[in-house]
Amino acid sequence: MASTSELTRVRAALPLAAIDHLQRLVGTWSLLADLSFADLLLFTAVGRSKTAVGVGSSPSFVVVGQVRPQTSQTLYRSDMMGTEVTADERPNVARCWALGEIIDGERSHPLLHEATRELCIPVRFRDETVAVLTRESAPSVGRHPGELERNYIETFNRLAQMIAAGSFPFSDEQSLRDESPRVGDGVLLLDGAGRVGYASPNAVSALHRAGVHANTEGMRLRDLGMDEVAVRTAFAKKVPATEEVERGPDVTILLHCIPLLDHGELVGAMVLLRDISELRRRDRLLLSKDATIREIHHRVKNNLQTISSLLRLQGRRLSSPEAKVAIEESVRRIRTIALVHETLAHEAGEDVPFDEIIRPLVRMVEEGLVSPDHPVRFEVRGDAGLLPANMATSLAVVLTELLQNVVDHAYPPGLGSDGGSVVLHLTNDGAELRVRVVDDGVGLPDGFDLDAGTSLGLSIVRTLVSSELDGRITMRSGDGVAPRPGTVVELSFPLADHQDPITGVVPVVKI
Repeated sequence: MASTSELTRVRAALPLAAIDHLQRLVGTWSLLADLSFADLLLFTAVGRSKTAVGVGSSPSFVVVGQVRPQTSQTLYRSDMMGTEVTADERPNVARCWALGEIIDGERSHPLLHEATRELCIPVRFRDETVAVLTRESAPSVGRHPGELERNYIETFNRLAQMIAAGSFPFSDEQSLRDESPRVGDGVLLLDGAGRVGYASPNAVSALHRAGVHANTEGMRLRDLGMDEVAVRTAFAKKVPATEEVERGPDVTILLHCIPLLDHGELVGAMVLLRDISELRRRDRLLLSKDATIREIHHRVKNNLQTISSLLRLQGRRLSSPEAKVAIEESVRRIRTIALVHETLAHEAGEDVPFDEIIRPLVRMVEEGLVSPDHPVRFEVRGDAGLLPANMATSLAVVLTELLQNVVDHAYPPGLGSDGGSVVLHLTNDGAELRVRVVDDGVGLPDGFDLDAGTSLGLSIVRTLVSSELDGRITMRSGDGVAPRPGTVVELSFPLADHQDPITGVVPVVKI
């Protein structure tokens, strides 16, 4: 389904600033639908600016926005976005567009066998009508609106006047967040002095939960013991303001204050209230859980370092060279896993920037494996991005084994004293992670078969790549000149297999 910005950009000749104005209106207009108990449609002329459409012309219009009320039934079960109508089909819209005035009338609904109310409001931007907002509702013959409905409709009419004057939506207003209060959560209507003129039943309930049980009519929020920073800000700057009011450790009320203007002068405000105590309680639990997880990673890292130290002590007491090598390899593998947990201990969540692992890992290989007589230079190019902890751990062990294999076999004695160069290429395109390890050593022996290799390091690499990472690995001689053709190891891992099981989102971000 096309969005408001797409429709206005493709179907209407509006400047970008006007499109932004309409997007701000659409981003906040759910409260207009709830206040008016009606469907709202947003029309703009097809392929024409306001200067090209005058009184007596017959432009066609396209629906670029639609919202249904949560406080009443809808007249439109179908989606109207992108629907094109003529001036004859919508004469009130055409008059409103041409005259730039609010038009109140009726129209015959195609599915209802009676006329419906149609209030057409010009959407003004920089002294020009760029769209028409229609409030469409079923007739209310024989029914007298109650106090809540009267106050809500009156507030909607004030906002409609502001839309027609170009002062709503506010130029710096952003779309409401998911947790922002709606009309159904509770409404306070304030006069020009900041006193409460009307409080909806849900607003009274929210105040009761905050410990306010007094009669609110004619009172300011500060007289009721409530903070009113948002109200003072909205009154002083004539822009919407939001504030969280904490009432003890267990109650948090979110206030969103929208100033009401008449010809630029402040005449009152609408305050939306929402009890977000449960949301904040869950936020605190998540923060506590996150801190606990980081502490666990920190302790695991410490325990792994302790095991590594104990193995080193044991290795010093051994006389067998083979046993000492085995102990050193075990220590290195444990330190590799500890690197991942150390990084996770400083990160929020269970994902880790792999760049913070690979570079310390390379330094560890340089310090522990490379001989001063045969220096090997390592270079890391690219970035694997943000990886889940289990994937980062397995990949770190795989790369450690590959780098050790390079140092042990790619540069044998007699090859020369100038050492060698190893480059790690990391590429993440959002769907697949690719890793290439390229050296300039002696290359692979004739008849080398990765699957037939019996060394422990290559066995660990094969198992982790195929079983843990569901990836692929190839090893081949490079394109260099003998006796140093080099070796190229290529690995690839699908990222979709590591997506979040609940949200379905791949937690791997390309950096």
